Amino acid sequence: MSKERFILLSLLPKRSAGRSGRALLVWGLLVVAANLRPSLTGVGPLLDRVQADLELDSAVAGLLSTLPLLAFAVISPMVPRLAARWGPERLLWGALVVLTLGIAMRWAPTAIGLLAGTLLIGAAVAVGNVLLPSLIKREFPTRVGLLTSAYATVMGAVAAVASGVAVPMSQVAPGGWHTALGCWIVLALAAVVLWLPQLRTSRPTRPASEAIRGHRLPWGSALAWAVTAFMGLQSLGFYVVVTWLPQVFQDSGVSAAAAGWLLFVFQAVAVSTSLAVPAALRWARDQRAVATASSVVLLAGYLGLLVVPGWALLWSVVLGLGGGACLVLALAFLGLRAQDATVAGALSAMAQSIGYLLAAAGPVIFGLLHTIGSGWQAPIILLCVAAAGQTIVAMVAGRGTVPPADGRAPDRDVDVHRTAP
Repeated sequence: MSKERFILLSLLPKRSAGRSGRALLVWGLLVVAANLRPSLTGVGPLLDRVQADLELDSAVAGLLSTLPLLAFAVISPMVPRLAARWGPERLLWGALVVLTLGIAMRWAPTAIGLLAGTLLIGAAVAVGNVLLPSLIKREFPTRVGLLTSAYATVMGAVAAVASGVAVPMSQVAPGGWHTALGCWIVLALAAVVLWLPQLRTSRPTRPASEAIRGHRLPWGSALAWAVTAFMGLQSLGFYVVVTWLPQVFQDSGVSAAAAGWLLFVFQAVAVSTSLAVPAALRWARDQRAVATASSVVLLAGYLGLLVVPGWALLWSVVLGLGGGACLVLALAFLGLRAQDATVAGALSAMAQSIGYLLAAAGPVIFGLLHTIGSGWQAPIILLCVAAAGQTIVAMVAGRGTVPPADGRAPDRDVDVHRTAP
């Protein structure tokens, strides 16, 4: 072994030894993924109860939905540099501790405690959002599509459960909505414990003096911008749908209870679709056709809402089919388009920062267009335009490789450009 190769390998995290170590890592990644959404999706169904109990005005109540997304946009670009200094495993464990603290703070019977806890949750989830694609790329370079689909499925399934059980739990559990929001601390503590073995392998990916210049975001890459646009547009659509779809259905004659179940159908179909994406990726030379077709399905769902809004069940299923596939693809692109794990982290930070900034603005603009136009036509046309734009960028984001922004050579001894799903 050459001296240069030895030095490179000494700077990289050591792999988990043996089959049991790899299995433990996979379980750890999936449990971390399970914690990335329930503390956020459980808020919406309880928002009216929280607002009434704490006497919050609409603007302050709205912060419970927008604060996490703004935290995603602000924190995401910082994550690669922090991971370079402290090691991704240690940083992720620290984020899980912060997540646990944020959930605990929501039990405080004050608006300040609720908002502060929500902000901590958003910051912690932002770290997990960025690091999971990078860790999958580093540890499982030939299984990026499969493991991305697995963690997206777990993430979506737990998010759907959190939405569904929030109100029933608040009605029967001691503490009401406080318990419904705070019960997810059990899952967070499980992730903190399960991730502890990974701390033994964690170390900075580069010396501290090289961390800043070695983890620049790929702002100058056209392909990185295409991946970012795909992530942003699908995120905008998803958060608009989960925020406004029940109201759209209610205004077309569906009851409030039925509209809630239709939203559950959308999420359940999305989770089921995410399981099928790896099979579609295996036979494809690249992901352009799959990404374009999935975006067209989304566009069809939005056009259906615009033309025949009364067919609510059909459009819930169609949007779930397109949305579930697009979510997995957006996450998979972060690893598949990257040369190595370092680039995957930088691309993830860039795409999720811009993407969630768009997602934060989406529901606000959608609601504003509804207010101005006194109807749903103009807001739904906005979704159609976003889906059309997503279809175009899918043709670019579906193939190619984003080079390191600092011009360094890839970590070939670790990742070897193996990006098959």
